[in-house]
Amino acid sequence: MSAEQDHTYKFNVSMSCGGCSGAVNRVLGKLEGVKSYDVSLDTQTATVVTEPSLSYDKVLATIAKTGKKVNTGEADGESRSVEVVAA
Repeated sequence: MSAEQDHTYKFNVSMSCGGCSGAVNRVLGKLEGVKSYDVSLDTQTATVVTEPSLSYDKVLATIAKTGKKVNTGEADGESRSVEVVAA
């Protein structure tokens, strides 16, 4: 029986200033199940490492709540839709 793996989610997010990346940092810091994250204004990316229980859609929705446009996303190296599903 294999142990559940942590997930690595990567998002390309339109962030124009430090306040934008700060908002994304803030919501990820409060999200339960997030182990680590790196938000880069330079590369316009948010990389999030989560516990197995935290879904891609939940992280996507959390970032989208900041009002920033998520352009692309991937889960564990596979491209995923960035369409936010209403919870």
